[in-house]
Amino acid sequence: MASQLTFCGVRRILARHLPVLMFLLVAFPSRAQQLPEFDGQSAFTFLYRQVALGPRVAESDAHAQAVAMYRDWFERAGAQVHLQTFPATIHTQPSLASPTRQVKGENVIARFGEGAPELLLCAHYDSRPWADEDPDSANRAIPVPGANDGASGVAVLLELARLFSENPAPVTVEIVLFDLEDAGIGGSDASWALGSQYYALNYSGPAPRGGVLLDMIGDSDLHIQKEYFSVSYASKWTDMIFELAAETDAWAFDPSLGQAVYDDHVPLLKAGIPMVDLIDFDYPYWHTLQDVPAACSPESLEQIGRVLVHLIYSSALR
Repeated sequence: MASQLTFCGVRRILARHLPVLMFLLVAFPSRAQQLPEFDGQSAFTFLYRQVALGPRVAESDAHAQAVAMYRDWFERAGAQVHLQTFPATIHTQPSLASPTRQVKGENVIARFGEGAPELLLCAHYDSRPWADEDPDSANRAIPVPGANDGASGVAVLLELARLFSENPAPVTVEIVLFDLEDAGIGGSDASWALGSQYYALNYSGPAPRGGVLLDMIGDSDLHIQKEYFSVSYASKWTDMIFELAAETDAWAFDPSLGQAVYDDHVPLLKAGIPMVDLIDFDYPYWHTLQDVPAACSPESLEQIGRVLVHLIYSSALR
């Protein structure tokens, strides 16, 4: 009898309050229902298209075609697009003793929304000019295809731009595709990340609340730890990103402390912008001719994109 009375009581309560409950469900859908879905396969298509152009080495045809593709895509997605050109000096071989030459770098900057950016999303798009880590010494003067090391981070950001065109971001987002990150020489930190160095030096206005750098996040065996400089200079911001990863079941994220990587986030951290570098540096095809789409995975891109979608569209930034 007790069970029957309880059931009847619940039924009366539901009957009395069901109209109100239905209204609340319609008027205030769950956070999961509000968030757009990130399409890892679509992002992988962007990865493949970049690699198909050829290595994006400074002043090459592939580089120019890539910049044109990025600009066109961002403009079609509704962004305000600016090409930030800058002079740079790079070595002709992967050795500090090699001669240098002058080149023109181009950062691609796309802003979604009005006013100063609240969130900065970055990746480098250039390919390393030499496959100096290739197991075959005959290949070491050939430019790297750059599928994971370059194209993967850009692919996620291009797919996010598509989402922004359909679901405007609730905060102002600036996407920056950096040039000349990967033309550096071992033993000289200053020779790396030339595009982000220039961007940071010329940044004006209030600093964003934070930023995320994507580098080598397409590995089919993805494993992302907390990068050392990110933790040292932006620990709270880094913790928040990894907490979002845990909430979204992004299994590739490992909250243990990883190694220090001098990457595009370092000049931005020095400029006072909280940045987290999402990077899997344990990539067997790093700076080799085997850095091709077959070594990458749509599922890895989807994990990264899912975390960023939750960062942008949930209440994390509001």
